[in-house]
Amino acid sequence: MRTTAPALIPIFRSTLQARLLLEVLNQDSGVTAAALARLLNAPAATVSREVRRLVNSGLLRATKIGRAAVLQPVEGNPATAPLRQLLMVTFGPSLLLGHALATVRGVDEVYIHGSWAARYLGVPGRSPGDVDVVVVGNPGRGEVDAALEGLETRVGREINISYISPARWAAGDDPAAVSLRAGPLVRLALDDTASR
Repeated sequence: MRTTAPALIPIFRSTLQARLLLEVLNQDSGVTAAALARLLNAPAATVSREVRRLVNSGLLRATKIGRAAVLQPVEGNPATAPLRQLLMVTFGPSLLLGHALATVRGVDEVYIHGSWAARYLGVPGRSPGDVDVVVVGNPGRGEVDAALEGLETRVGREINISYISPARWAAGDDPAAVSLRAGPLVRLALDDTASR
């Protein structure tokens, strides 16, 4: 599978590599390559190649447990902490928002839109200054605020939340929904153990 450098930050080989690194660097107990392939919706062979490169580079370590290899960051590598921070600032919003909003009652779907979504989807342009999010559903806004507390500091960007009801989102003639769907959208996985 041929991949291109991510427009969010083009220093990585591919968006897949950046997302894979972000997932491994933010897992508490490690993750297998097979789990990463499912999580990232990527071919297992491609994920395995990226994992081998990252293990060989000394950024990740693979510990054999049975037949599987559990991947974890090499915390002693001086590049690990700055790389984790760089990935969190660039790719982190999708991971953190998906985790945070997964437990909020009344949230049906969540999308990032605007400039961050455009860069994530490969549209070139300036680095996004904020993250625009639309929550589809009828959650308590106080619950959403509580779930997102501290996230702006972690991702280094302002997070702007807007809400739309499921009926308005599904309507083909609602101006807000039509406008959002016409632009770049990144749907977040609402799973408190994984993202995308």
